[in-house]
Amino acid sequence: MPYAAPAAPNACIALVVAAGRATRLGGEVPKQYRALGGAPLLRRSLAALLAHPRVDAVRVVYNPDHAQAYAQATAGLDLLEPVAGGAERQDSVRAGLESLVELKPARVLIHDGARPFVDGALIDRLIDALEDAPGAIPAVPVVDTLWRGADTDADAVVPREGLWRAQTPQAFRFGDILAAHRRASPTPLTDDAAALRAAGGRVKLVASSERNFKVTTVDDLSRAAREVFLDQADIRTGTGFDVHRLGPGDGVWLCGVKVPHDGALVGHSDADVAIHALVDAILGAIAEGDIGAHFPPSDARWKGAASHAFLRHAGELVARRGGTVRHVDVTIVCERPKVGPHREAMRARLAEILDLDPARVSVKATTTEGLGFTGRGEGIAAHAVATVALPAG
Repeated sequence: MPYAAPAAPNACIALVVAAGRATRLGGEVPKQYRALGGAPLLRRSLAALLAHPRVDAVRVVYNPDHAQAYAQATAGLDLLEPVAGGAERQDSVRAGLESLVELKPARVLIHDGARPFVDGALIDRLIDALEDAPGAIPAVPVVDTLWRGADTDADAVVPREGLWRAQTPQAFRFGDILAAHRRASPTPLTDDAAALRAAGGRVKLVASSERNFKVTTVDDLSRAAREVFLDQADIRTGTGFDVHRLGPGDGVWLCGVKVPHDGALVGHSDADVAIHALVDAILGAIAEGDIGAHFPPSDARWKGAASHAFLRHAGELVARRGGTVRHVDVTIVCERPKVGPHREAMRARLAEILDLDPARVSVKATTTEGLGFTGRGEGIAAHAVATVALPAG
């Protein structure tokens, strides 16, 4: 946690509002926790703020009902403890601001958890604008013709001159926005600058871009996925290879699926040779060593461990670097057991662990025609290839 005591003079803390249930996007998972290019949408919004040198700390206002999803989405991020939001956005922002009182920041950025493409230059412009006014908002001018209408009938054109579409993060001098929210009427506000203006505070418009959009609909999510895809221009390939011998048992773990067999693979963990090869392939693609460096067999914590934890860790390492696993290909080498009857279950399990479309997961099997240790049934080998995309630069 960056701050356990009052913040340094002129400190800037970002408050990220992510307490909504986000029903407009549909589905059971709230939109802020939906996967976007291998990482939750909220995580991408937080990462953009955490990476900025002028943002001293970040706190999330969340829904405690989503505690597990929040914990998974923010694992490994250096955040202040989250605070519970309220029924309306205005209530959530007020709760977040009140939670910062003891930290005494000079400035605060209030951002939507579902707006993942804020850039550093915009954050700089917003913070700089607070030298001249107590509030600043990113905005883009309205360029489309605006019509007022009832139902399906157009009534009249609304002049668009001087009209702007507001975005977040919105920047404020902390004392001013806290006082404004404390005095705000109970009528719900969708924009924090409106509270400051209602209290008589000046708000500056700061130029933003269309790329800083908020994910609200399914179309927005698709657009966001395209943006992430374009950002990840550093394409890498990694390979992995692993072998485990066979011993007594009643089944072997392959690709996270237990396959009935008259033996079991021997190893410190569950000895899932296919997953181990795939973990090495992903780690190789991002130059992060090998599976033994992350999960040493000398560590008692991993004795008998399920290998899906190793694979999930490798995927998370990619996500923390702003990347995605694009495709994986695993080849299992053995005479027995037969992989074919279990292939689709294996593909589905790997896809689930890595949060991938199953169409991006390949599982194959081959034999050595009775030659070598695999041919004699002494063990099973696996080769894996992983394709990973990272941000360019």
